[in-house]
Amino acid sequence: MAARTEVAPAPDAFRRAVQELMSASWRPELVVDEMPAPQRISPFAAAVTAEVVVGGEEIGSGRLVLLHDPAGNAAWEGTFRCVTFSRADVDPEMVTDPLLARVGWSWLLDALAAHGAEYGAPSGTVTSVASESFGGMAEEEPRAEIEVRASWTPQLVAGTGLSAHLAAWAELLCTTAGLPPLPAGVVPMPSRRHPPSRSPRGR
Repeated sequence: MAARTEVAPAPDAFRRAVQELMSASWRPELVVDEMPAPQRISPFAAAVTAEVVVGGEEIGSGRLVLLHDPAGNAAWEGTFRCVTFSRADVDPEMVTDPLLARVGWSWLLDALAAHGAEYGAPSGTVTSVASESFGGMAEEEPRAEIEVRASWTPQLVAGTGLSAHLAAWAELLCTTAGLPPLPAGVVPMPSRRHPPSRSPRGR
């Protein structure tokens, strides 16, 4: 009979960070839900997915994964890591702009700065793709999209302080989809999700 593998309980710092993630308030254009987190990247992980919806139409989407390794990770330069993916359709003419990738990367850095989110070791890619249909599909409109994949190390104190990074991520999603930042003083809508009834665990 195979030996049972004990699952270590989630550290308090990770539990506090996940609580901030699951109780966050989001812009009214964002529909955010919890999703299964990857189990092989780090000992502990939590994740959410988001759709940017305006007028009943999805204009962008993304996901955010929060990783935690209590032992630290040299590549992260810390014990926590935020990993994000954001995509949205854009005008086909934008794809030919040689500065689009740099601008797309600046959306993340500007959002982190705007919300006072302290971080380290940022990395990522910005990809833009255009497609045009031919033959039996020639009547379809040309399409183009931009995709931002990025990760950074949030500077948290005992697992607290993630809210600023969540606000920056929300702004990245909306900016990628072509929405302006929320005006100063506007309060996001409360999240419709509820914290999980049991504590998150690693693999």
